[in-house]
Amino acid sequence: MVSAVQKRDSSQPEPAYPIASVDNALRLLKLFRGQPRVRLSEASDYLGVAHSTAHRLMAMLAYHGFVRQEPESRAYTAGPALVEIGLAAVRELDIRLYARPVLEQLAAALGETVHLAVLEGGNVRYLDAVESPRALRVASRTGTALAANCTASGKALLAQLPADEAAALLGGRGPLPGLTGQSITDRTRLQAELARVRARGCAVNVEESEEGVASVAVAVRGPRQPAALVVSVPVSRMTDQAVATIEAELREQAARLEAALPEHTVI
Repeated sequence: MVSAVQKRDSSQPEPAYPIASVDNALRLLKLFRGQPRVRLSEASDYLGVAHSTAHRLMAMLAYHGFVRQEPESRAYTAGPALVEIGLAAVRELDIRLYARPVLEQLAAALGETVHLAVLEGGNVRYLDAVESPRALRVASRTGTALAANCTASGKALLAQLPADEAAALLGGRGPLPGLTGQSITDRTRLQAELARVRARGCAVNVEESEEGVASVAVAVRGPRQPAALVVSVPVSRMTDQAVATIEAELREQAARLEAALPEHTVI
C-alpha cells in the first residue's frame, strides 16, 4: 500500500519550472524503495493520473530498463538499469566512510591526532581527522591543503609514484615551496628522500610543515589513487620509540583499510 507521505520529498524545494512527466516518472521509481512490486493500478492511484497515463510512463521506464513487467502477475519490478545505478552508488562510497573507524582506532591506540589525506596536484589535502584528547596536541587540518613536499603524508604519497610522475606533479624547475626552515625545497634532495620513503614504506616529518610538529605517514593503496594515514605529534613526544610504535600501528591499520575498500571507492 502506497502512503501519501511518500509522494513528495519535502526536504527539497519545489523546482522553479517543474516538468510534470519527468516528475511522475521519478516518483514512480521512488515507489520501489518501499515495495518490490508495483501494479499499474497502484501507480495510477499514487500519481493521481489515468490508468492509460500510468501505463505510458511505465512503458517508457521499461524501455530504458528501469523497470520490467512480470509476465504472470503483470506487476512491475525494478529493472536492471535501476539495480545497476543503485549498486554503482553503493560502490562509489567516499573513502572517508571506510577510513573513519581506522582513524578512530589509531587515535585511541596512540592518543595522538590522526589524519586521512590525498594528493591534489603538488599539494596534499586533509580529508578527515580525529584529534588527540591531550591538552598538548596537534590540531585538525581537515579541509586544508599544504605543499606535498613539506608533509609526511605528501612524501608517503609521492613515493608511491614513479619518480618522473612525482616530479611532474610538483612542476617547475626552481625551488619547491617551503613552510618552515626544515622543509625540503631542493628537488634533488626531495628525490633522495622519496627513495628512502619507498625503501622504508613510511615517511617521517620533523617540523617540515609546522614548527613543533612531527608526523609519521603510510600510504593506503586504493582502487583509484593512494591515500595516506598520518599521525601527528608534538615534537617533544616524537622519540625513536614513539616513531617505531606509530609506524607499526599505521602499517596494521593501513592494511585493514586496504582490505575494507571496495573496488570502486572514490578517493
